[in-house]
Formats: sequence, structure tokens, C-alpha cells
Amino acid sequence: MDFSDKTRMFSAIDTERVNIADVLKQVCTALEEKGYRPLDQIVGYMISGDPSYITSHMDARLLMQKIERNDLLEEIVGYYLKNLES
Repeated sequence: MDFSDKTRMFSAIDTERVNIADVLKQVCTALEEKGYRPLDQIVGYMISGDPSYITSHMDARLLMQKIERNDLLEEIVGYYLKNLES
């Protein structure tokens, strides 16, 4: 049987559902422990896509990479809009 015309699926990152709020808390803690300003580092990551903005301390970089940037942005904007004062 020839499989050369079949598309194979590959996932380098665990596809389990990740709690974005929990990941952000852990990433912020890791960044603060290393002396970084979490807001600056996370914004840098969001804009550039470069994971080196996130420290590897406490596996923060790996955790952050489990979340698609567009999902993270959607979660952040959604939270902001939901919490606007009327």
C-alpha cells in the first residue's frame, strides 16, 4: 500500500485544553521571580511571536507555547471587554 499521497498529522505540543488564566499566572510569577516586568515581556511575545521574551524559569516558556497567540489575544481582549464599566 502506497502512503505517499496521505497527509500525516504531527503535534509537537500537547493538544490538551489549557487554562489560559492559570498559564498567565504561572508565567507572570516566573517572570517576576527573574526580575522582568510581565506586561512588557508578554506584549513583546504577543507582537513578535518570539518565545525568548518568556523566561524558561519554571517552564514558563513551554507553558506559554501551549497557547496559540490568537487564542491568548482573544482571551485577553474578551476579559477586558467583559470587565469594562458600563
